[in-house]
Amino acid sequence: MKKNLLAAAALCALACGSAFAQQAEGPWMVRVRALHLDSANKDSTGLNLSVNNKWMPDIDVSYFFNQNLAAELVLSVPQKHTLSSGDTAIGSLKHLPPTLMLQYHHDLGGFKPYVGAGLNYTRFSSVHAPAGVDIDRNSFGAALQVGVDIPLQNNLYLNLDLKKVYIGTDVSAGGVKVGTFKVDPVLLGVGVGWRF
Repeated sequence: MKKNLLAAAALCALACGSAFAQQAEGPWMVRVRALHLDSANKDSTGLNLSVNNKWMPDIDVSYFFNQNLAAELVLSVPQKHTLSSGDTAIGSLKHLPPTLMLQYHHDLGGFKPYVGAGLNYTRFSSVHAPAGVDIDRNSFGAALQVGVDIPLQNNLYLNLDLKKVYIGTDVSAGGVKVGTFKVDPVLLGVGVGWRF
């Protein structure tokens, strides 16, 4: 009888310890990254438009519905780019690209890879272009993602993240659409995450 009680107590202690460990990690995660934007620069206007590649800050907030399923909101601040035609700078613009992702996470003994898909909204502002040339200020597009969270200590993780985001805008001259410019960047991020 004593052995059964001790076994039950030990089992209960293990279960409680496991539950406590899961609770200690919590459903929220915040990541801060250095992000490199590499633009595809696809242009159908004949103007050979492009924006420069650059490093930028990135922060995201994730909520885990369960062990595997999470939603991630990716945020940044407006980013300024040089707008070029061929090798000649012709202006500048800023873009703000919040993205909402739905992710599937898998735990490989602490090493936690994930895949995600979602929607990007980009707002263009402070557009400076040659006289008569303008762009649509709003862009909606898909976003795809792969990444991994690697445990460092306690609830702190090293994060590596790769996204493909579809961002495009109509270009007009004299009020008439002349084509579409697609930024469609690949975003490579390296940073840290905190689960709580």
